[in-house]
Amino acid sequence: MKTVLLAGGAGYIGSHMLKSLLAAGYHTIVLDDLSGGHRHSVRGGTFIEGSIGNTSLLSQIFRTNRIDGVMHFASCIQVAESVRKPAEYYTNNVSNTVSLLKTMTENGVHHFVFSSSAAIYGTPLHTPIAESHPKNPLNPYGRTKWMVEQILADFGHAYGLRSMSLRYFNAAGADPEGGLGEQHEPETHLIPLILQAASGRRDSVQLFGSDYGTPDGTCIRDYVHVSDLCLAHLLALQQLWEGASSNAFNLGAGTGYSVRQVISAAEKITGRSINTIKRPRRAGDPEVLVADITRARSELGWNPAFSDLETILTHAWQWEQK
Repeated sequence: MKTVLLAGGAGYIGSHMLKSLLAAGYHTIVLDDLSGGHRHSVRGGTFIEGSIGNTSLLSQIFRTNRIDGVMHFASCIQVAESVRKPAEYYTNNVSNTVSLLKTMTENGVHHFVFSSSAAIYGTPLHTPIAESHPKNPLNPYGRTKWMVEQILADFGHAYGLRSMSLRYFNAAGADPEGGLGEQHEPETHLIPLILQAASGRRDSVQLFGSDYGTPDGTCIRDYVHVSDLCLAHLLALQQLWEGASSNAFNLGAGTGYSVRQVISAAEKITGRSINTIKRPRRAGDPEVLVADITRARSELGWNPAFSDLETILTHAWQWEQK
């Protein structure tokens, strides 16, 4: 059975991916420095505490294990933080990723699945956004993701690396069985913030901008269930093993919901009122971000099964109540 290395496998998406791989019968190695992940989220496989920037540790891992593919979830992910701390983001998201790629190719491992982001597109010229949309990231976080995608292309030409870049829109939801969910500290994602307000763990939710040119004045975003993201990663790696060329895919639901719609749906599911506080718009927040997932459906064979808003909120609420 093949062995998969999950860089960042103790984090939100990585831990869900670990569960999916183990359920599919794969051997797994999780490499995570626990700066954003949680040891208790690694429920199976082999765990190694460490950074993808530790070249001697990487060399040891690849020399002592027969690794068939790598999935990379070990990025810093907060947009606002990336503006304040660009050095940290370029070091971890770019430099450390190059170290990982270099060690992979030196050890004959040529299959790589990368967690990219819709942040590479910047302010959309049109929606829904297809993969061919111009790339104009607005912040260091988005720029690091786009840089890595370009580095992957160069590694492909030079070293034969084949990769799949999966451009997430808004990852959301939790394990349908209730065992895993979002545990960011601090939390910055809308849905867990809303549900924390519903459960009483916070007093309110901040509503950044209520004067956009949308039906209710709030931003519209595309939410994709974490389990559907995991399915896409598995399909992508399997395609690489079968000889597929490098590619990039948008991952979303293909449908957008406004902030007010998400809050209203959460109130219905939880049966609780959610207090909101209006704030000014945040710089760089596009009005509408919705994915065109035509390519992922047709070329990856991916069909999101859990990414309607009600299911996402129901699974996330199960987790929040724990």
